[in-house]
Amino acid sequence: MEKPIHPDELSFEDGVFLVKLARKTLREKLVKNIEIKPPLDTPKHLLRPGMVFTTIEKFLGENQYALRGCIGFLSPIYSLVKATIKSTIEAALNDPRFPPMTSDELDQVVLEVTVLSLPEEIVVDNRWDLPAKINIGRDGLVVEKGFFKGTLLPMVPIEYCWDQETFLAETCIKARLPPDCWLDKNVKVSKYVGKAFKEKTPNGEIYERDLTKEYRELCFTEK
Repeated sequence: MEKPIHPDELSFEDGVFLVKLARKTLREKLVKNIEIKPPLDTPKHLLRPGMVFTTIEKFLGENQYALRGCIGFLSPIYSLVKATIKSTIEAALNDPRFPPMTSDELDQVVLEVTVLSLPEEIVVDNRWDLPAKINIGRDGLVVEKGFFKGTLLPMVPIEYCWDQETFLAETCIKARLPPDCWLDKNVKVSKYVGKAFKEKTPNGEIYERDLTKEYRELCFTEK
């Protein structure tokens, strides 16, 4: 299989392309019930296998959002561009936490595309050393044991100002395991890096998120 694309290989223009593709995917699916194909003008490197999550949020005003759907792929089973199309449709219609979106919502939501690297297991001799291996603002986490598996994207701990231990505990809970499951040597803990591109307003300007800066300003700046 061709080597999966790493988020650090993406330019800002690539991110804009993917978010606009997600927006077009959403519009065509909700209005015409059509799943679009990868565009003919897709940059060649975006046709390589890739991992991506599409997040849909209801726009509530400046810097205020409410989650409307989020689904993606942690394995490179599709090209990055095709994975973006499919994850957008899944986030809109098949996130079990929300009812399916309708075309009336198109102008009420913002889209965010997060491109991920392949998860790599965090190997430590002492499980208490796990938190020190996590870089909040860059890393996402995967926790798995048997049939139980859960992931949280790199931006999630920023939204709640979690430290590394809390991030681990919440990922355990996402996997439907006890919050201290990360201390169990039979639980596999992996991390991946992500690069996120987001609309500022519905169908509006697209920017690349600086998650480390957001974490510092939101969680460590005196109010």
